[in-house]
Amino acid sequence: MTLIKSISGIRGTIGGTIGENLTPVDVVRFTTAFATFLQEKRESAEQQDSADASQAAPMRMVVGRDARISGDIVNRLVCSTLQSMGIDVIDLGLSTTPTTEMAVIQQHADGGIIITASHNPMQWNALKLLDRTGEFVSGAEAKRIVELTESDELTYVTFDKLGSYQLYENAIKDHVDAILNLPLVDKNAIAKANFKVILDTVNSTGALALPVLLKALGVNDVTILNGEMNGVFAHNPEPIPENLAGICNAMNRSNFDVGFVVDPDVDRLAIVNENGVLFNEEYTLVAVADYILQHTPGNTVSNLSSSRALKDVTNKYGMTYTPSAVGEVNVVEMMKKTNAVIGGEGNGGVIYPELHYGRDALVGIALFLTYMAKSGKKCGQLRAQYPDYFIVKKKTELDSSVDIKALLEKIAGKYASYQVNRVDGVRIDFDDSWVHVRSSNTEPIIRIYAEAMSESVADNIASKLMSDIRELMS
Repeated sequence: MTLIKSISGIRGTIGGTIGENLTPVDVVRFTTAFATFLQEKRESAEQQDSADASQAAPMRMVVGRDARISGDIVNRLVCSTLQSMGIDVIDLGLSTTPTTEMAVIQQHADGGIIITASHNPMQWNALKLLDRTGEFVSGAEAKRIVELTESDELTYVTFDKLGSYQLYENAIKDHVDAILNLPLVDKNAIAKANFKVILDTVNSTGALALPVLLKALGVNDVTILNGEMNGVFAHNPEPIPENLAGICNAMNRSNFDVGFVVDPDVDRLAIVNENGVLFNEEYTLVAVADYILQHTPGNTVSNLSSSRALKDVTNKYGMTYTPSAVGEVNVVEMMKKTNAVIGGEGNGGVIYPELHYGRDALVGIALFLTYMAKSGKKCGQLRAQYPDYFIVKKKTELDSSVDIKALLEKIAGKYASYQVNRVDGVRIDFDDSWVHVRSSNTEPIIRIYAEAMSESVADNIASKLMSDIRELMS
């Protein structure tokens, strides 16, 4: 089965059997369920405010998508379904996840849907769900939406109450303008530095958004790899080391100051040093946080699978670092709880609440370039400021018959003599290393992340946990 319903929305491979893959029927049912949920939420709020629901303005929702081959078809299904629910649609067309999140706020919409499977291969697509704050719905809300997909009482409006449709093409400019207005983004310093930048936009909407951002920042020398927005990804779209040989080789052949790599929906950012060596996606958030904390004292948050380097940087400024469960919605919840000024995930996801509560590669680029420009340091010199931790990431596919909860309980029991955190799966902390084992929110797999002061030690720890899992499963 390749249809997954979680706090990240609904995600699956295109075509196949209804209820087992992401078919048109599943798209319509899930969109209908989400719209019904938002209508319930709005009606409840109106009742509490004693408002006359009959006089309320029609609901409006924002829809955006990445450049996947299936994106246009799914987009038309989503927009038509929302209109059939009596909801006015603001369609951004080709866009990015953070742009869509921003547009929900800027357009005063009741919610939004982003059509993207993020880092998954091109045969996948997904619906990511946003509330009226432009943030992902909570776990409890996602559970209610999934329940509604099974309901036989979902209804649509009559012909005279259909929602309207508007194609809005300025959302990326609106997003970029908001970034330029941030006090810690220094356009003049960036322009004066005269950076030469190379991008890998993996044949999706980064090719649309990043050139607009860089031009607005005064970066005029920009080279784009994989810039055709055809959804046929030139390589595996997850911005991790094994997929980035192309940009690294290109940097070795020319004189660039920095390279930026994004995933198809542009919420994750990987950086490449001037010599073609990877900055390491785990350190994207670390470097941006270092810059932010120099100017804005405050707390930080990242998930349990992220590098301890963020904690080190946070402690350097006398602030408090707090880990959260994996998943953007969980990170955001913890950031609000601890009043964090910066947070995110070690997969290259930067969340800067001064702009909005969402992973945003565009604001990550703007802040990182400002840091480079104002420090006068090369990209590699910035990376050298931080401790060398090594994270090894492994995964193993799961058979549907595996009791994941029982499996994780056994792992926790096996390592009970160490510090064990059960907030999200099982994280085991050793003296100078850690390992995190959890089931994925987006794929039928178990992920194993291990970090240590050397790559070989981290790999040995991850391999040992892989062996433990196979043994316990058998």
